[in-house]
Amino acid sequence: MNQKHLFQKLVAVGLCASIGITGMLATGASVTEASSSKSVTASSYSSSKGQAIVNYGKKFMGTPYKFGASTSTTRVFDCSSFMKYIFGHYGIKLPRTSVQQSKVGVAVSKSNLKPGDLVFFSSGSRANGHNVTHVAVYAGNGKILHTYGSPGVTVSDLNSGNWKRTYLKARRVL
Repeated sequence: MNQKHLFQKLVAVGLCASIGITGMLATGASVTEASSSKSVTASSYSSSKGQAIVNYGKKFMGTPYKFGASTSTTRVFDCSSFMKYIFGHYGIKLPRTSVQQSKVGVAVSKSNLKPGDLVFFSSGSRANGHNVTHVAVYAGNGKILHTYGSPGVTVSDLNSGNWKRTYLKARRVL
């Protein structure tokens, strides 16, 4: 009799959890603030929002790069202020630095990247193969949107040259 009562309770709890999850999905609940404690599932990923962020970021093509750029200007960006700005335009609050940004959201494999995923690199003279020194947003079709050096905001090929060599990881914050 005790096992039957336990079974009934488990069924009731499972049913309640199922109804709650279904209700969240039906209402379109989504993650709006990136945080290391929030998980993002494949079903909650917003491909339209990811593409919208990339498209919005492309409006700043050619904007000059300046290390340590203020987050209150769009005249110049550094890599992380650019990510913070374009994601913030869509209500996604990212931390200020690429190192901090590399700890939010959930890990995603390079083979499973979607537009809007943050990608991280260990590049330049500070590189040792492990430290995050650069961030970009995956733009789709093997391309990244980011800012660095003399080109400023630009699109680069993730799978060639320096970007292929210094790639570290990716995080999904949508």
